[in-house]
Amino acid sequence: MEIQILRRESNELKIEVEGEGHTFCNMLQKALLEDEGVEFAGYNVPHPLTTKSAVYVRTKEGRRPETALRDAAKKLRKRSRELRKAFEEALEEYNKLQASDS
Repeated sequence: MEIQILRRESNELKIEVEGEGHTFCNMLQKALLEDEGVEFAGYNVPHPLTTKSAVYVRTKEGRRPETALRDAAKKLRKRSRELRKAFEEALEEYNKLQASDS
């Protein structure tokens, strides 16, 4: 994943993310919108055959968009870890049930 800053202002940030599409950008947008300091967040995948997406965030007064983006990335990382843990626990439970049925 490569990121390029396209526009940066005091309360706005637009970045280009290479190598990611709707899946990642949608999760990032949702995490950004959970932040009360974010006024608007969105993304654009200009064409389905391209590997570049644009992510845009506008924050309220007193909140830097860079900070909001960092916090959203941390939130996604935490959720990913939680999903992995829950999956491993479910798989372990499933394997126990399969072993007891044999």
